[in-house]
Amino acid sequence: MSDGEPDLAEQLASALRPLLGPLVVDAPTRMSGGASRETWSFDAVTPDGERHELVLRRDPPGRPSGPGAMGREAAAMRAAAAEGVPVPEVVVVEEHPAPWGGAGVVMRRVGGEALPRRILRDDRYESARAVLVGQATSALAGIHRVRPEVVGDRIADPVVTMRTLLDAFDEPVPTFEVALQWLDERRPPASGASLVHGDFRLGNLMVDEAGLSSVLDWELVHPGDPAEDLGWLCVRAWRFGRSPSVAGLGTREELLEAYRAAGGVDIDAAVLRWWEVYGTLRWGAICLTQTAAHLQGALRSVELAAIGRRVAETEWDLLLLLAPGAAERAASSAADISEADPEPVPGLHGRPTVGELVEAVREQLAADAEHGGRGSYRSRVAANALRIVERELRSGAAQQQRRDAALRGVGLTDEAELTAAIRAGRMAADSDELLDLVASGVVDRVKVSNPGYLEN
Repeated sequence: MSDGEPDLAEQLASALRPLLGPLVVDAPTRMSGGASRETWSFDAVTPDGERHELVLRRDPPGRPSGPGAMGREAAAMRAAAAEGVPVPEVVVVEEHPAPWGGAGVVMRRVGGEALPRRILRDDRYESARAVLVGQATSALAGIHRVRPEVVGDRIADPVVTMRTLLDAFDEPVPTFEVALQWLDERRPPASGASLVHGDFRLGNLMVDEAGLSSVLDWELVHPGDPAEDLGWLCVRAWRFGRSPSVAGLGTREELLEAYRAAGGVDIDAAVLRWWEVYGTLRWGAICLTQTAAHLQGALRSVELAAIGRRVAETEWDLLLLLAPGAAERAASSAADISEADPEPVPGLHGRPTVGELVEAVREQLAADAEHGGRGSYRSRVAANALRIVERELRSGAAQQQRRDAALRGVGLTDEAELTAAIRAGRMAADSDELLDLVASGVVDRVKVSNPGYLEN
């Protein structure tokens, strides 16, 4: 089925015929995931029965990427392929929305599994897990041999870029301000200039029983420091509940040794740590960016809306990296959220109460999610969003009262004033008093958004 795109098959066929000859396109299938780009799988069949297994990656209609973005992705993939990096073969690139509703790239479909939890847990990939760190570093070394001019020659200052990005949101996050100051005061020497994939992690790596089969999702490719990709691979969010520091697969020491053995530049542990902190902060900024697309109406999506509550997870990860003592103290002293519903008190509107209505909708969405397919993925996301609502209905008011009292204790009224005080130096970003204050707010937020995250 074409998931509401009845004309997409013919649009694809028209665009591909000049390259592949006469053909028809089977109904494209929308693939799960992809918060910023759409991915469609389809087959193009010639009159003699030759079947081309293909994938379209495109901008969602009405939400275009920057000018030339698709061309840069394709150029980077082709240059990386020339260095021996396994990537999908690019068939056609289109910067304009006319052929299929949004700028996009058509590629040969590659086999394997991209879902991280399956890669990390299924017996089928046991052998692959043993070699993935080495294969991933070999792929990174190949990517980093590509000169950055393939996608541009401007290497931006990462801290300045992050500051500018975060300032664009009306969303003060005190933990991010602490991290920005830490990064600014500890800038490492540059590891060189190269092509940087920008999103090299499980979820964007196709894996089969033998290991890495393809590197996917090149939309964030840019010129930069090769250490950025290695730090990103260490970000806690990409371990998916597993304890090893590198994608849930290996240690940081193994990563650096394997990267050097594959021909990568020499990167030491302190530089890797800096980029891991930066990557963690960057993931938080990406969460804000994606949610802003929903809140501002560019692309209304329950998935994008829910991602905004993952900001609290990135705050927790930053605390574990920068202030583990404060994180431990906050987690041990925070009040638990009761899983028991309060006694319903019907008011003007009677029963079902707001909480009971939320519960009913969540239960229906959870049941719908059992049926499989793209709709079930959205149902799971929506059901999870309603679990957040339920937890906040139970405990949000009490949490806010505690937070207001804690902020008044240091002469502040809200998170915006706290963030401004850290930036202005009125509160030392490395003091136990400030870090404990920040951490207590983070723990309360995580207990509502994803309480299990504190235990991973």
